[in-house]
Amino acid sequence: MQVMPQLMPEAGPRRVLAASNFVNTVGSGLYLTAGVLYFTQDVRLPATQVGLGLGVAGFASLAMGIAAGHLADRRGARGVYAATIVVQALATGGFALVGSFWPFVLAVCAATGAQAAGRAARSPLIRHFGGDRPQEFRAYLRAVTNIGISLGALLAGLALQVGTHTAYQLLVIGNAVAFGASAAILLFLPPVAPEPTAAGPRWIALRDRPYLLLTALDGIMAIQFKVLTVAIPLWLVVATSAPHWLISGTMLVNTVIVIALQVRAGRTINSPAAGGGAYRRAGVVFLVSCSLVSLSAGVPTWAAVTLLMAAVVVHAVGELWHSAAGFEVSFALAPERATGQYLGVFGLGAGLADALGPSLLIALCITWGRPGWYVVGALFTVTGLAAPFAVRWAQRPVPAREMPLEAGRPVSQV
Repeated sequence: MQVMPQLMPEAGPRRVLAASNFVNTVGSGLYLTAGVLYFTQDVRLPATQVGLGLGVAGFASLAMGIAAGHLADRRGARGVYAATIVVQALATGGFALVGSFWPFVLAVCAATGAQAAGRAARSPLIRHFGGDRPQEFRAYLRAVTNIGISLGALLAGLALQVGTHTAYQLLVIGNAVAFGASAAILLFLPPVAPEPTAAGPRWIALRDRPYLLLTALDGIMAIQFKVLTVAIPLWLVVATSAPHWLISGTMLVNTVIVIALQVRAGRTINSPAAGGGAYRRAGVVFLVSCSLVSLSAGVPTWAAVTLLMAAVVVHAVGELWHSAAGFEVSFALAPERATGQYLGVFGLGAGLADALGPSLLIALCITWGRPGWYVVGALFTVTGLAAPFAVRWAQRPVPAREMPLEAGRPVSQV
């Protein structure tokens, strides 16, 4: 097996996908950093309305991944993926025209739905061009994603520092331009032929109960992404004596660790069984991390800073294992002819975590306080312990994955 280069893949389709992904995530970094502030500070929407609209968009986008993934399998992944990015560019460009609640909801639903659809439509491309180990290429793209988001966040910080209407508008336009450029880069990607249609039910992923169980478990574990972006910042402000600038420090440490180590972590998780073990380790590590965060309240500043930074480092290790495990089981247990549909289904877990995770973490970790951190850590641990059993169930023969092709050639086995 060829080792994935650390900085840039070889010239060809992988480099094109990586370049498109990088430009795309620079736009995502702009939006993630300043999107809420743009709508509340420049458009002047109440924060409650912004939160409600984002929640509606999160739920509305859940089914988009399955539909777009299935379409990518049947009609060709490159065109479907590029179309989702174009829709995202138009929707985010439309943010500049938003002046009230309902136009905001429509625009953010379109943007969020296109983003979810794009993740699923990209999956067949990753499998097709990823060689023997598309999971490793997916890990590489996650590292690229963190670099792009970091650069976007830096650019957004400059616009926020200026804080004028013009600066916010340029930020929105820059976001849309980044997405448009990302779609244009895909023109250099060779087209991928659609997969032959299999006999039997169309929505086979929704009939694959072991895969659905893994989707649910991964979704519960995916709440960990909100620990760093929601729970720890709020906890730091309301419950500890740590300086507020440490919030940026925690994000920076996490980003550097993911960029440096995600590909390496993925190389060691090279089978579904190894993925199940990585889920188990991640769950235990998240319990340790949550415990360290809980201990940072009511202690001197130096101790709070030490405990929080230690918790973030430990959490990042768990994040590496969780992400690598998800890449492995989601690809390895999906039949090649339905990669987009299966990965669209797998994305439902993360989508639900995005929609429900912040409220759950605020209720447990912030409102309840220290005991809530132990409950959240225990939730991750139990989920991780259940994952190996779910993987073993999913490795048994499943009729939905073994249906013959209508064209008569055998189904590719993963």
